[in-house]
Amino acid sequence: MNKIKGISNGVRVRFAPSPTGYLHVGGARTALFNWLYARNTGGKLILRIEDTDTTRSRKVYLDEILESLSWLKMDWDEIYYQSKRFDLYREYADRLLNEGKAYRAENGAIIYKVESGKIEINDLIRGQIEFDAAFIKDQVLIKEDKSPTYNFACVVDDALLGITHILRGDDHISNTPKQVVLYKAMGFKLPKFAHLPLILGRDGSRLSKRTGATAISDWRKMGYLPEAFTNYLLLLGWSPGNNQEIIDIKSAVKKFSIKNINKTAAVFDKDKLTWLNAQYIKKYEPEKLMDLLLPFLCSAGLVKKENFDREEVLSVVKLFQKRIATLVEFVEFSGFVFAGKVKFTQDAKKKFFERDLTKEFKLLIERFDKISDFNYTKIEEEFRSLVNELGLKAGDLVHPVRIALSGNTVGPGLFETIALLGKEKTKERLNMAQKAWKSAPRLECFVLLFVAVSMMTTLIGCGTAKGAYEGLKDDWRTAQQWDDKMKENWW
Repeated sequence: MNKIKGISNGVRVRFAPSPTGYLHVGGARTALFNWLYARNTGGKLILRIEDTDTTRSRKVYLDEILESLSWLKMDWDEIYYQSKRFDLYREYADRLLNEGKAYRAENGAIIYKVESGKIEINDLIRGQIEFDAAFIKDQVLIKEDKSPTYNFACVVDDALLGITHILRGDDHISNTPKQVVLYKAMGFKLPKFAHLPLILGRDGSRLSKRTGATAISDWRKMGYLPEAFTNYLLLLGWSPGNNQEIIDIKSAVKKFSIKNINKTAAVFDKDKLTWLNAQYIKKYEPEKLMDLLLPFLCSAGLVKKENFDREEVLSVVKLFQKRIATLVEFVEFSGFVFAGKVKFTQDAKKKFFERDLTKEFKLLIERFDKISDFNYTKIEEEFRSLVNELGLKAGDLVHPVRIALSGNTVGPGLFETIALLGKEKTKERLNMAQKAWKSAPRLECFVLLFVAVSMMTTLIGCGTAKGAYEGLKDDWRTAQQWDDKMKENWW
């Protein structure tokens, strides 16, 4: 009996996650390559849930794995759960026992006695690999608690489900000879093996949480698009040729071949992934992108799910679409448009207090008040007219106004931003900026008083001129740091 009756012929591959943890980058890449090969060849992708470890398997992990695969647009043709197939594994273990190929240990476990000899595998990626069976211990098939071991359950399932090709990470190479001896012992036809290269961090070490081994669901929460993430997974060990980096999934299905999978380890580069994500965001239709962004805006409390101005949100999306790399970044950069109170970055606070522009802001507000049709063109005309009248460079006023309106030192075009905020909200924030400048001198006076007292104390306490000089330098440095800190926390 080589496979279950009714199983189709042709290419049959499998992805076999264990619900003892979340789906990570390595597992997702393995799933993708199996999915692509199945779709390229017109074959079937089998999803096999390896939940034999009933103490560690959790429904929350299983749900996350299935949801992550669906988010990445990977479907499957059949699904099986190993926990529902225990009787089948015991049946095949008993056969080996009855044939004298296995023996029962004192604790009740069933163990296969490995015969000596060479084991040869023609790996589709690595080529010919040889193992010496003398170094393989006798294989436990059924454990003391009556549950099957990993390698035994894999072999029985792969054979009975008609798996023709096994594409998996090369961290499984050590399992391959152990499985091959079991295939032969039970008279099963060997599938073709293809061991995918490891994925390393940028530092050359095994992928870890620090270097990118984060759950797929976390990447989703960080605002990465499934199309971009799938595109990046595809490049981790496979290349479509011609140095092409952006490739849609339909093209990938047509071009995918095991022959084009690299032998060398792939390197996970978050910066590259983020760049790819930005390219996909730029291509999105604004309406569809807005629908993806709404859950993030609602979660941040910037937009109410049932009651929001769709046109306003769409305008903001269009303004920021080409400037963001993730959906979360959109919330960070555009939040000031929706928020009642602006949140300022530390860098913005520091730069804002470098120069008092109370007078200039007052004149700008007066100019804006005169505009009846508050649009981009009129805003720019009045702004540039004032800059010329005051003999300033455009940047002298552009940067402080940007900080006052958005709380950041960078952002989209200032005049577009002002038009989007509207006259009243713009005036309100410019007025708040003036109040901040007016209150700032009181802080500086307090700092000067602090410096004066510190200097007096230092002069009295030092016995030499050099000692006094060094002490005064420390006092002045402390005062400057204190002043910077006060200004950062003032607004």
